[in-house]
Amino acid sequence: MSEITDRYRRRADAFDRKVAATRPDQWDNPSPCEKWTARDVVRHIIDMHHVILRQIDRTIGAAPSVEEDPLAAFRSARADIEAVLDDPSLASVECETPTGRMTAEEHIDQVPSADLPLHGWDLARATGQDDTMDPADVEYHWSALAALPVDLLEKFRIPGAFGPGVEVFGPEVRVGEDASPQDRLLGFIGRDPRWSA
Repeated sequence: MSEITDRYRRRADAFDRKVAATRPDQWDNPSPCEKWTARDVVRHIIDMHHVILRQIDRTIGAAPSVEEDPLAAFRSARADIEAVLDDPSLASVECETPTGRMTAEEHIDQVPSADLPLHGWDLARATGQDDTMDPADVEYHWSALAALPVDLLEKFRIPGAFGPGVEVFGPEVRVGEDASPQDRLLGFIGRDPRWSA
């Protein structure tokens, strides 16, 4: 198992637990993502899985909709991504991305896999669950952000810069100097660590 595959599975397991623990009456709860409910957070994660699959001409497996069964919908999308990661010939397919040409495996690592801890926090906050991110993921994100050119970071904050309706980061939320690494990361990407429903 590659490091990327292992990282994806660990993150997907954590997100799966949050989806599974969400009560039926919580799916319409507001989330820290403005205009999104808890259900919309899961929908976004699934949509990003499908974007990656379409870029390498993979068919999306049949699954219930997010409206019908958010957990089954996520697990189906996850299985589709894991099928790519588990097949070296598919994982190594190259594709064009907004940040340059890379393999499917690398793109999975940078988009749906990287999204899982951050949107896991959103879902946890929306549904009153433990919102603690794995310290390894916090460190991973800080390292990835530090490696990005300043102009690309600025582009991430421009609504629609990567396509209609796509918002990567919101305006930075200032946190105290004594804030935890997780809270500093959340503030940097535009989340208010103090947000509550």
